[in-house]
Amino acid sequence: EVQLVESGGGLVQAGGSLNLSCAASGFIADDYAIGWVRQAPGKERKGVSCISRSDGSIYYQDSVKGRFTISSDNAKNTVYLQMNSLKPEDTAVYYCAVGGCTYGSSWYAVYSWGQGTQVTGAS
Repeated sequence: EVQLVESGGGLVQAGGSLNLSCAASGFIADDYAIGWVRQAPGKERKGVSCISRSDGSIYYQDSVKGRFTISSDNAKNTVYLQMNSLKPEDTAVYYCAVGGCTYGSSWYAVYSWGQGTQVTGAS
């Protein structure tokens, strides 16, 4: 069983930056991806970004391209999300996830979720 623990959320002014971390423990198959999904108040969860463990392919939701950067440290089994130029509409609970993910950070299967971390972009 994979356990995911997020950290790094908080309140930031519009235009500010945050760096989220997700520490994974347990076995993650190489054909899975690891990344981030967010859920804004009153809305469904939506993929933000993911990175393939098999070939390192990276995918982003269109609204975060150019502002967010995903990266991973395989030695530490940790994935990061550097968020720059934050906007109020980025406000959401950000979840770390493991599963199947493809173009546009479209998740077609999630096998493990973190507990989530709140990100608030103040206007």
